[in-house]
Amino acid sequence: MTSSLEQPPGSAVLALQRATHVTPRVLAAEPAGLGLTPSETNALAILADGRSRTVSELGTATGTRPTTLTSVLDRLERRGHITRGARPGDRRVVVIELTPSGREAAGTVRRTVGALEARALAGLSAESLAGFHHVLRALTEVLR
Repeated sequence: MTSSLEQPPGSAVLALQRATHVTPRVLAAEPAGLGLTPSETNALAILADGRSRTVSELGTATGTRPTTLTSVLDRLERRGHITRGARPGDRRVVVIELTPSGREAAGTVRRTVGALEARALAGLSAESLAGFHHVLRALTEVLR
């Protein structure tokens, strides 16, 4: 009997799809009390570095469609995790920034993601991990 990690190679796309369905459930259960959706978790993880982003930059970084991102940002703003404001010199550009509660939530998300990655990737060599990232970049480029 083989474990799921020992399965013979198959479709990389289907394996990625399986992982993307399981990962948000694990992340949602981990940050106790945050009650974030996968899209909210993704946005906060990107914003966790403390840099403000335009809506367009955040959409690109998260891989989220503009209409979906708008509803994600609405929810994060209602929770008091982000603010939206105009960019100085160009009021047409909306800039997203974390609030103090957003920084706290984003820090929790980053720590949770880091711990999950550490558990999941602990047995992989640097070469395997580099190959994994190469495959992800290739898929991302093809799917754009």
